[in-house]
Amino acid sequence: MPLPEIGFSMSKVIITKSKHFKYPIICMFQKTKTTMNHSNFFLYSPSGVGGGNCAFDYNLAWQWLQQKGSETLGHKFKLYEEDRPTINQMLCFFLQDQNVAAQFGIELQKGILLTGPVGCGKTSLMKLMKYFFQNDAQRFLLKPCRDVSFEFIQNGFEIIHRYTRLNIPQPIFCFDDLGTESALKYYGNECNAMAEVLLSRYDLYVSHRLITHLTTNLSASEIEAIYGNRVRSRLREMFNLIAFDLNSLDKRT
Repeated sequence: MPLPEIGFSMSKVIITKSKHFKYPIICMFQKTKTTMNHSNFFLYSPSGVGGGNCAFDYNLAWQWLQQKGSETLGHKFKLYEEDRPTINQMLCFFLQDQNVAAQFGIELQKGILLTGPVGCGKTSLMKLMKYFFQNDAQRFLLKPCRDVSFEFIQNGFEIIHRYTRLNIPQPIFCFDDLGTESALKYYGNECNAMAEVLLSRYDLYVSHRLITHLTTNLSASEIEAIYGNRVRSRLREMFNLIAFDLNSLDKRT
């Protein structure tokens, strides 16, 4: 198989082979980087003749995702073919693949709202997306919504501000399992902490384009019932909805 020419203005391009993959891997090092970005493994030239007309090879990305999942989440980790459309949408977002994102109707300046049944793999998939970041600005912290509620009990309204600031080292969060927390009281004042966090982060999205990610088992109508119409309306503007099939398997069994 002839090696494709690559039309990128990078300081160094290396084409090599790996025992893990059938096809050659294209490793690209940018001038400003001292470490390799794993997502650059999946760049190839569709035409096979340079010219800069390059895209991402999602089959290689799928294999890499399976490998890293097994390494970091345990040997029982497995990708399921029926989840491929959902996983490809997630990959194109974090790879910042504009062409494929446009085909899926995904807006790269918004966050991800990942939905699906209990145990379908939402949290695991979000954890693995760190291997596909295109730059440090995409990095996020995964925070369970239940933990936010427990912190609110201990520290009160300061918690709302903790997760709605720009001047912190890591301002992007993925709030995991929205809906598992409860409305709680702090010195007699009842507050749905996650609703307040999301409303405040919406303001930051409008003013500074600060991205937020969410995972949840809830439907749109359930989100409105718990958090109100104001939150549901803002979620439409803040997020790309990516959903596992309602009949997706419970991977924990």
